This record gives sequence, C-alpha cells and structure tokens, in this order.
Amino acid sequence: MSLVNSIREDAITIIEESIKAVLPEEAVIRALKDKSFLGDIVVVSIGKAAWNMANATRNTLGDQISKGLVITKYGHSRGPVEGFEIIEAGHPIPDDNSVEGAGRALELVKNLTENDQVIFLISGGGSALFEVPMDGVTLSDIKDLTNQLLACGADIVEINTIRKHLSAVKGGKFASQCGKAKIYTIVLSDVIGDRLDSIASGPAYPDSSTSEEALNIIDRYKLQVSKDIREVLSIETPKKVDNCESIVIGSVSVLCEAAAESAERLGYKPIILTSTLDCEAKDAG
Repeated sequence: MSLVNSIREDAITIIEESIKAVLPEEAVIRALKDKSFLGDIVVVSIGKAAWNMANATRNTLGDQISKGLVITKYGHSRGPVEGFEIIEAGHPIPDDNSVEGAGRALELVKNLTENDQVIFLISGGGSALFEVPMDGVTLSDIKDLTNQLLACGADIVEINTIRKHLSAVKGGKFASQCGKAKIYTIVLSDVIGDRLDSIASGPAYPDSSTSEEALNIIDRYKLQVSKDIREVLSIETPKKVDNCESIVIGSVSVLCEAAAESAERLGYKPIILTSTLDCEAKDAG
C-alpha cells in the first residue's frame, strides 16, 4: 500500500471512530452503564436527537422507567418507543406543539418526591422544542423575538439568554418544577465551550446570565419589543439548582478528544489546537 493510501485509510478510521464516540445511542449507553437508580424513573428527552437518546435509555433501563416523553423536531421520530409519548414540534422557531410538549413534561414531574428520579436527556434544538412562555408573554412574542434575533446575527448564547428570561421552563426553571426529585441530566452539546446553562437554554441548570444582559442584547441589536416583554426580561432566573447532576456525553471537545485518541492508537502524536474556535472557515487560516 502506498503512503498516501495508508494515510487516507488512517484519516477515515480517525473520522469514523471520533463520530462513533458522540453518536447519541453510544454516548447514552456509556453514561448509564455504571449508574444505579432507586424509585420511579421519569425520562424526559428533548432535542433533535431526543428519539435516539430515549430509545437508548429504554433499551438500557427497561422497566425501571415508569413514564417517558420525547419532544423532537418534525420528522426526527423513528417510530414508537415503549413506554414513551412522542411529540414532534417546531424548530428553530417554537410552535404550539413545543408548548404542548413542555406542558406534558411539567405534568410528568409535578408530583414527584425525593424518592423519585428524573433522567433529563438534552440535545441540540431543545430551546425551540421545549417551551412554556412566562406570564405576560405569548408564544407569538417568543416567535417574533426569535426571528428578530436570527435576522440580526445574534449568536446562540445571546439568543438563549433572551429565551431563558422569557420562558417558564428554561434557565433552571424546569428543575424547580421537579420538586425534590433527583435529576440526572445527560447532554449532547451543540454549544462551543459546553456551557450547561446555554445548551437548550439550561432547563435544569442555574443560569449565569442576568436580566441586565438580556436587556442589553435587546438594546444592542435595536430589537422591537413591548413594555411587557421588557418587564419580563427584567425578572432574574434561578441562580442555584441543588437537585441536579449533569454530564456532557457528546460535544465538539469530546469529538476532538476521541479523534486524538484514535490517531494515537495509529501511531501519530496528535495535538488538539482548540475545540472552541468560532469563526468562518476562511478566517481560521
């Protein structure tokens, strides 16, 4: 085999092994294999990979799961998952099904006790797919503001900062609805740097963004919002969540680490220059 062909085969192997490391099913199984759960388990899975993550959880835990819910993007369900209700909803703009799905999730967790467990599966797209507007805010308000943010070039962290302050389930607010139940959050990250309060707008994680930051985003991009929206944005989100353990099972950084490990097994000496570069490819050099 020529040197060029050998290097090409090694590159293909590295790509395949690194992608496998962050596939939803594989990653969820790894996250659950050494965990033990007592009491009833409620599983809520949101995002574009929600079906895959829920299916892997069902295959791993079986009848330990008492209730399950999948909220995913239209066309992303691959059929029934035993014991799970499946709702498809809007992305990247939330719709009525986004609200219905989040409402169903709140119903599943509202009477849980300290003896119960919630497995919360999060993947990209969760911000749009999982929504309950705050009092004084309508779904139309959120749609309009999301469209404005997308059109003006706001980044994902800025968009999610606004979403968290307008939502009754984001920015740690879903965790507060789970009472004293223990929450184990398994995350596939689509956010550079893997900030847990930004991924899907952090429904079960304390929010590091502030109302001042949210209002500054509105002013920076000269967005058109009502007085009522400004008043809701001025309300602070939860800064402390005590009942939740979170683990990131797949992300750009996990993929880079898997690629480096694969390359090392093949005899190379890999160096990860960065996993947080955020720019146009032409600007990266």
